Amino acid sequence: MDATQDKRLFLIDAYAMIFRGYYALIRNPRLTSKGLDTSAIFGFTNSLIELIRREKPTHLAVVFDVGQASVRTDDYSDYKANRSETPEAIKIAVPYIHRILEAMHIPRLGVEGYEADDVIGTIACKAEKEGYTTFMVTPDKDFAQLVTDKIKIYKPGLKGGDIEILGVEEVKAKYEIEDPKQVIDFLAMMGDAVDNIPGLEGVGEKTAMKFLKEFGNIETLLANTDKLKGKLKEKVEASAERGILSKKLATIICDVPVEFHQEQYDLETPDFEKVKEVFDEIEFRRLYENLYRAFAPAPTETVVVSEVEVKQTPAGTEIKGQVMQLDLFANFEELEQATSTKSTIEQNDHLYQFIDNPKAQKKLVDNLLQQKVVCFDTETTSLNELEAELVGMSFSYKKGLAYYIPLSEDRVEVLQTLEIFRPFFEKEDLLKIAHNLKYDYKVLKQYDITVKGAMFDTMIAHYLLNPDGRHGMDYLSEVYLNYKPVSIETIIGKKGKKQGSFRDADLRTQTDYAAEDADITFQLYELFAPQLKKENLEELFFNIEMPLMEVLAKMELAGISLDEKWLAQESVDLENDLKQLETTIFELSGEEFNMNSPKQLGEILFEKMQLDPKAKKTKTGQYATSEDVLQKLSSKHEIIKHILEYRTYQKLKSTYVDALPSQIDKEDNRVHTNFSQTTAATGRLASVNPNLQNIPIRTLRGQQIRGAFVSGEGKKIISADYSQIELRLIAEISGEDNMIKAFQDGEDIHASTAAKLFKIPLEEVSKTQRSQAKTVNFGIIYGQGAFALAEQTGLSRTEAKQMIEAYFETYPKLKEYMAEQVNKARQLGFVETILGRKRHLKDINSNNFVVRGHAERNAVNAPVQGSAADVVKLAMIKIDRELEEQQLKTKMLLQVHDELIFESPADEIEAASKLIKTEMENALKTQVPLLVEIGVGDNWLEAH
Repeated sequence: MDATQDKRLFLIDAYAMIFRGYYALIRNPRLTSKGLDTSAIFGFTNSLIELIRREKPTHLAVVFDVGQASVRTDDYSDYKANRSETPEAIKIAVPYIHRILEAMHIPRLGVEGYEADDVIGTIACKAEKEGYTTFMVTPDKDFAQLVTDKIKIYKPGLKGGDIEILGVEEVKAKYEIEDPKQVIDFLAMMGDAVDNIPGLEGVGEKTAMKFLKEFGNIETLLANTDKLKGKLKEKVEASAERGILSKKLATIICDVPVEFHQEQYDLETPDFEKVKEVFDEIEFRRLYENLYRAFAPAPTETVVVSEVEVKQTPAGTEIKGQVMQLDLFANFEELEQATSTKSTIEQNDHLYQFIDNPKAQKKLVDNLLQQKVVCFDTETTSLNELEAELVGMSFSYKKGLAYYIPLSEDRVEVLQTLEIFRPFFEKEDLLKIAHNLKYDYKVLKQYDITVKGAMFDTMIAHYLLNPDGRHGMDYLSEVYLNYKPVSIETIIGKKGKKQGSFRDADLRTQTDYAAEDADITFQLYELFAPQLKKENLEELFFNIEMPLMEVLAKMELAGISLDEKWLAQESVDLENDLKQLETTIFELSGEEFNMNSPKQLGEILFEKMQLDPKAKKTKTGQYATSEDVLQKLSSKHEIIKHILEYRTYQKLKSTYVDALPSQIDKEDNRVHTNFSQTTAATGRLASVNPNLQNIPIRTLRGQQIRGAFVSGEGKKIISADYSQIELRLIAEISGEDNMIKAFQDGEDIHASTAAKLFKIPLEEVSKTQRSQAKTVNFGIIYGQGAFALAEQTGLSRTEAKQMIEAYFETYPKLKEYMAEQVNKARQLGFVETILGRKRHLKDINSNNFVVRGHAERNAVNAPVQGSAADVVKLAMIKIDRELEEQQLKTKMLLQVHDELIFESPADEIEAASKLIKTEMENALKTQVPLLVEIGVGDNWLEAH
């Protein structure tokens, strides 16, 4: 090794890298099972390990800011004053990072009263004299002033991008300067908003560069202001003193009282056991393996498999020989040998193989049938399962090993190949893994293959472990496996008309892409399966979510009929209504304007009609006219209710009435929605493409749309709807005796609550009192306070507060339960539903009372909403099984909140209705009776 290679010191700017890691995951933070936000720890540690793996530094240290940086604040009290408070997740992260560094035997530096920049600058200068090349690991531009032939900036890549190393020439080119030290003058002239360095007035980046070319430094500039003109001259002269101060603030100090003892910085082998302790505590799994690899010598070995030479190198796997024909191999054990992981320190070697002849495919199936767990994936021509054609399938049952089966464009040949694989898909005791398994299930169903037996969807598994996160395979691969998969867009092009088909790709490209998907999904399974067990989520996963996936697939494939004529008439009627509303609104406002222009509407309501003297404006400078803003003004003028009605009708027309016909499938003239199990963090299902759960039903106009959903010939629509399921479940979960008794006695719960609140006999409860009690009943579930209750009921704030107090006196156990839930969330970081579904609440201990309040409301509401979701899902699974066992032709078509929609032949209506009601009301054993209302009709409107 070159002697200079023995003297490579890397100094890491700790907080710059911690913040960078935190913000990289800000939209989808990493949370532990207890709700601890580990994004900052993960981002920093991952970057550190990647640096060690990539650069193999000889010397390394991590530098922190310690205490208050008084050296600069003594000169300028506003230095860094505009910085917002450090996020809680970063405050929590730092002690963990300290422990990790200690376990890795990496020195942690910092000097009281100085910033990390100064400590790095001082050590870099001292190391330079000892012949070291120093790499300052930071994205911070200020460090450019320190760059010399022996001191460089090492900027880690963003989101998997390339690193950037800035030496003297790079800094000179970047700032268009002659010497890196001029960066100090550059910062002094233009200032720095991040550090609150004021700079010269009126001087920005371009002007600073221009000045540096002309004058060289700030002192020369200030001595020659007579060469400047106009306002700029005045501004620069007026802020000269400020500029000189700015130069002092921007200069990194290189004589901090810290010594460079090179032996302290030697990169040593970590204490792997201690690191593992910390990693286990914060649930970092793959990172430990990556750490091991980072410190391992790079292996190079060659294994010969039959006629194939496979060379394993750190860069990947080079395969030489005729690897395309699998029947070269006597058995699959030999092929597996090529990717055997003999220890945890080997590189990410892989062997991806395509098998394109029936003889070898049969051998593969024989091999798959010997496994207990196999991951599979399908490659198709479309994301729409109903029109997707199979292009290929991939299989993996071991990390780094996967097989791809290319399929013909001829459907008959595809069916022949699938017949070879039928035993695999139908084997009951073989666990079949896929990511978004419902998609593959539906595609295969279109080819008369039914996936049977035990199944494991890695997307749903991650959803149960982290319901608030993202669940896409590529994202999970990057976060959990530290591996960036090949993007489909690099193969078929970006979305749009010009996007190609996977079928057009060459066989090697198809193999690598498809096999990689199966391999990654298998690795995710290996991570998530034990985690589900650890979190006691296995029962929920295998007994609810996975059976439900099959039920949903059947529902989606069945679809529901739409009456296009009904929708066409509805469109005409809505258009007429909109015109009438427009006329009324124009009369009330005294002039015509564009109803679809928020700007014009705002000017009418707040400037002309003066409806709110304190009207708020948006960032664009126009008045806010969103629905919640208008709702609050509804008592001020009758024009508001007409505007709100206009918007409702317009949305109905565009979103549903005019859009639904385009969603009808040409093959069967039915609409096929998709039900997502992984969208709503509460556990509820979400309906997409089209969304049938958001059809408004509180208005007659909204209800009319349901009339377009019709039954087929000789059939009827059955609607089965849980009555007040959330109220019944909060009574059940909280054990609130008074509420439980009211439900058990079959009382009207809202009237019963009103009687208790107003201390009057049940029969004397007025309509208004019942309505107010109803608002409180439902408001309590959602954590509503006196302010919101007053707004909804028309009561004063004091009256609303008194009503809430009276409510909790009436239902004392409910109040206790709510307090218990918040305390439980504070201690554990999550709350649970009846069936153990978890909702993590990372903000439950936040110092911000608004953020904390939101988490506290979720602590009460999530178990109720989630338990309602659990009950509906249980009912769906039981009904599906019963319909199959009794060989009924009735089909479940839709799930909308607490309502299930069926299509039933006329001669089955009575039997099906009874079966549905029984299974729904007995989905879960409860003290509080679950009540279901059944309706039958030719369309959804009639049935509901």
